[in-house]
Amino acid sequence: MKLVCSQSDLSTNLSLVSRAVPSRPTHPVLANVLLQADAQTNQVSLTAFDLSLGIRTTFTAQVWQGGAIALPAKLLVDITSRLPEGEITLDDESALEAETSGGVSEASRSEGLIVTLTPKSGHYQVRAMGAEEFPELPIIENAEALQLTTASLIEGLRGSLFATSGDETKQVLTGVHLKLTQDTLEFAATDGHRLAVVETTNERPLGGSGEIEVTVPARSLRELERMLAHSSDSDEPVALSFDQGQMVFEWQHQRLTSRTLEGQYPAYRQLIPRQFEREVTLDRRQFLSTLERIAVLADQKNNIVKITIDSAGQQITLSCEAQEMGSGRESMPAQISGEDIEIAFNVKYLMEGLKALPASEIQMHLNQNLTPVIFTPLGGLKMTYLAMPVQLRN
Repeated sequence: MKLVCSQSDLSTNLSLVSRAVPSRPTHPVLANVLLQADAQTNQVSLTAFDLSLGIRTTFTAQVWQGGAIALPAKLLVDITSRLPEGEITLDDESALEAETSGGVSEASRSEGLIVTLTPKSGHYQVRAMGAEEFPELPIIENAEALQLTTASLIEGLRGSLFATSGDETKQVLTGVHLKLTQDTLEFAATDGHRLAVVETTNERPLGGSGEIEVTVPARSLRELERMLAHSSDSDEPVALSFDQGQMVFEWQHQRLTSRTLEGQYPAYRQLIPRQFEREVTLDRRQFLSTLERIAVLADQKNNIVKITIDSAGQQITLSCEAQEMGSGRESMPAQISGEDIEIAFNVKYLMEGLKALPASEIQMHLNQNLTPVIFTPLGGLKMTYLAMPVQLRN
């Protein structure tokens, strides 16, 4: 194998796929990145796979001789990221030597694989492994792919990922639940204290009848969001395919595969109230910045912020008391319908939800001071954020 590529292409694509390299691989080959070079198409693909999350990315290079080899991921990333800009030649010397010396057994070749990286000023040799040892990425055959735009997929991920649980004992809650109908894709995430639901429209309607529901690990979807954020075209279609225990996302020259989570996801729609006694319309940025100031004191105690809703004055007052540190209190205008009430929240849950709501104005829907409170954006994305209040102790 021999190819010439740019330092920036190799480094950028290596950093993308290396996030799927396990920190503690169960098998030595999993600490590697699979490099495949095609002389006919002049395409180079890099693949990393930890047996749960798989990432493959492809870029253009000058491929003099095709081939495939598994290279140590961390070492390769560390070297290429520090090399100066310009062309790099990758050369599988041992393979060439095997050809010129009349052939060597596959086993002995695998033991002595050496890849040479030659930048414009230097020479690096890296021990490699045979490509045949690297596990294949899952392939979903005969599955009808759902098409979403990059923009709508990013919207759904940004509006839900933050609400997933970090507690590995609640396995199914560590993922985002995807629900596909004929023409919509719904993202839902909850950690037991709050719930985020985002509904987006499919670019290409799903064929057949019925619904498809699957829960995908948050870790995989965070990598997907990170990769899509680098996409230059927000209208670029992303194909989603499902199969037993696997989900595949494909776009442009990139592919991400992920296992799905087992277990029954909570019936989250039943948690969302349908009628409300009170409604408050707020400027989202002002509300968030006020919360961030109050949170300085809330952090000192127990993260609790109290919200007093004043219907006559058409304002809300945010307050916090940290006995040993002091207290804080700020008011802001609001459009309020319904009676006055005092309600308290974990300020962290409020701020994370407000950051994810993509609108200049939001509405807060509530009933009593210990029943679920719903936040929705005014216009734009169809998103629902539910936060559970906490009990105020006098």
